[in-house]
Amino acid sequence: MPERSFGTRAVALIGPGGAGKTSLAEALLFAAGATDRQGSVDAGTTIGDSSPEARARGGSTELNLMHFTFLGDKFAVIDSPGSVGFAADGALALAAADLAVLIVDPEPERALLAEPALRQLESLRIPHLIFVNKIDQARGSIRGLLEALQPMSASPLVARQIPIREGERITGFVDLALERAFHYRPGQASEPVELPADLAERESRDRFHMLEQLADHDDVLLEQLLMDEVPDPSTIFADLSRETGENLVVPVLFGSATSGFGVRRLMKALRHDAPPPSSAATRLGSEGDCAFVFKVSHSGSMGRLAFARIFGDGLSEGSELKTAAGDSVRVGTLFMLQGEKVTKLARAETGDVVAIAKAEEVSAGQWLARSSAPRDAPDIALPASNFMLAIATRDRKDDVRLSTALHKLVEEDACLEWEQDEALHETRIRGINDEHLGVTLARLKRRYGVAVDSNPPTIGYKESIRKSVVQRGRHKKQSGGHGQFGDVVIEAQPLPRGEGFKFNDRITGGAVPKQWIPAVEQGVRDAMVKGPLGFPVVDVAVTLTDGSYHSVDSSELAFRTAGRIAMAEALAAAAPHLLEPVQKVTILSPAYATSRITSAVASRRGQMLGMEPRQGWSRWDQVEAILPESELQGLDAELRSLSQGLATYRAEFDHLAELNGKLADEVVHQVLEPA
Repeated sequence: MPERSFGTRAVALIGPGGAGKTSLAEALLFAAGATDRQGSVDAGTTIGDSSPEARARGGSTELNLMHFTFLGDKFAVIDSPGSVGFAADGALALAAADLAVLIVDPEPERALLAEPALRQLESLRIPHLIFVNKIDQARGSIRGLLEALQPMSASPLVARQIPIREGERITGFVDLALERAFHYRPGQASEPVELPADLAERESRDRFHMLEQLADHDDVLLEQLLMDEVPDPSTIFADLSRETGENLVVPVLFGSATSGFGVRRLMKALRHDAPPPSSAATRLGSEGDCAFVFKVSHSGSMGRLAFARIFGDGLSEGSELKTAAGDSVRVGTLFMLQGEKVTKLARAETGDVVAIAKAEEVSAGQWLARSSAPRDAPDIALPASNFMLAIATRDRKDDVRLSTALHKLVEEDACLEWEQDEALHETRIRGINDEHLGVTLARLKRRYGVAVDSNPPTIGYKESIRKSVVQRGRHKKQSGGHGQFGDVVIEAQPLPRGEGFKFNDRITGGAVPKQWIPAVEQGVRDAMVKGPLGFPVVDVAVTLTDGSYHSVDSSELAFRTAGRIAMAEALAAAAPHLLEPVQKVTILSPAYATSRITSAVASRRGQMLGMEPRQGWSRWDQVEAILPESELQGLDAELRSLSQGLATYRAEFDHLAELNGKLADEVVHQVLEPA
């Protein structure tokens, strides 16, 4: 059993969207006496998920931080969003946790939803256990659920309990370590009862299986089992604690968060099995007095706050710390968080999860330390930011405020980006999916008062030419005094795709004076900004072959204009054609959905490049394809609908491809004759 004096332990609640993480957090707080009532997600009365965006969608849109004390032990709760659109918000906090509770539904057919979370925990080497929620609604068997989950876990799943059934309902459980039976009581501790006679044989068999699993990592226990000796309960609990902390086993418990079933039994498991903060510090490579910043927030009346986990001997307001780069940071006021409620702290102790005020230069993922800070943040695999919107303020007076607001939102969200596309004259935001950006725009309006209109971004079509042409361009203007005269002959030729633009000259005899040749090139470039089809021109080589000049009227402007005229006419005569951007797409999908997903790719004019099993995952595939950028709109939503919300993709620009026929005509028509 671990010592009782090692500080606050951080427990992360993770799992698929809708599994009941926020409800379990509420149940833990209520059972520990941290609240006088248990909040309800449906009623909108939870301590977590208190933002208007979370209330509106009935699920977590941001990280929730809470704390409670149970039997003298202090715990910080990290409630991470389950939806992939918001998963990045809790990723860094998860890395700093001591133990994670993976919450899953009891139905075996929904087990696959837990695999991404299990893989993430294993990659971060975070000790974890599984809590099967909504057990009072279970239709399938716990054994069937464990059989479905086991292929997804590198460590064996160890059932700590077996259910007691009355008809079709689960009304209690048998604790295999204690060898005691309990009956559920809503909102209260479970009541000890006699072990049902019809469960005695199963209890004996399942308990022996649990002990066998633990004995795989304990030779003394193994010898006791071989000698038919009864192990001491302290040995069993010590093995459960040690093997959980070392990621050798994954204990499984069950209950119902909304009814309070099994919650106190879970809390006792947390008390005994969650490793001390020093274990997380070692895993993260930190030493001494330090703080790991996992999130920055600009919401609320507190201004800019840095959320951090404290390691070492603690931290006080005014402490001087250093970043990994050697910059000094003075710690501002410290706060403890209970959802949106903050309480000022005189001092943060080891393991505490706190908010630090006035840490203006600190960003998420940074270490702060009294001496030299650890250099590397945890390596977190974040969802791809594939979904993009073009936005414009409804009131142009808000343009400056928009930039400031987006900067703050991006600082809070590792998967949110924004850019100003000068070529297309668009402000663009990029996120994980439509849900993610929808919430971002809602926050933009609520927090900063900036209302925007959003549309799909303009596709970056280009155009090029199919044949070579020679074209003269002459600019002659006489309007009193000095006139303007420039005369050039150019040859325009198509280049292989991706070659861009090349310019050279073959001028002899000074037909075009050397000092004005750069002006001709600039004029050519001017004409390429918008070709005859209405798009930027690429993959063209231009050679200046001849021309003439006037000793008085020729100038840089005249030759630039002549170059533009020549190039514009050459492009129109050189069989211009449209090019569309094509993306290389990598799709990760559960195997049962792969065939439907490949059909969806084909329906979007996609071309399959290959498919193989996803490395290290059970029953998952990795699909490689190329897909026109215009066809990516709505792809994420379609993939989710085909895969229970599990399939994801990453896309990156691959090449420009020729677009012909009706589709090309429609694109050109929209540009040349807008509605």
